[in-house]
Amino acid sequence: MNTNEQSQELRTAYHEAGHAVMALVFDRPVQKVSILPDQRRLGHCELRKGVSRASQDRLEADILILLAGVAAEAIHSGSYNWTGAAMDLQSVRRLAVMRSGQGQADKLTRRLLAKTEHLLQQARNWNAVGQIAAELLEKKSISGRAARHYFEQTEE
Repeated sequence: MNTNEQSQELRTAYHEAGHAVMALVFDRPVQKVSILPDQRRLGHCELRKGVSRASQDRLEADILILLAGVAAEAIHSGSYNWTGAAMDLQSVRRLAVMRSGQGQADKLTRRLLAKTEHLLQQARNWNAVGQIAAELLEKKSISGRAARHYFEQTEE
């Protein structure tokens, strides 16, 4: 694997770990986290369907989880990979328009991106992102149970 591929894999690991940790922050069950690429994406964080407790604002939580990938990648690398997060951002845009209308969607997205970064940078959450990313780099795919274990075991 060349340096560029290693760097892409590292960014992807942080991206997917960000999604997983944010889902766990909102008590959403994670099924699987992977950095194994397919035709459409470089990795994925799969949430279990229909098992989560309804949060006070499910739509906002969904947006925060979607933004957590690009935010974690940016916190780690120092720059945003908007192109790599295009699929996430399409979903964010759709949900933001549903939540606040066409005219306010960008403002809402910026506010929620800042909130996402704030939540991820809390020591416990960022340590969990790092541990999950390291595990993904080693194993390429981990179970939701493993992701929850790292999240619960992480200290501030």
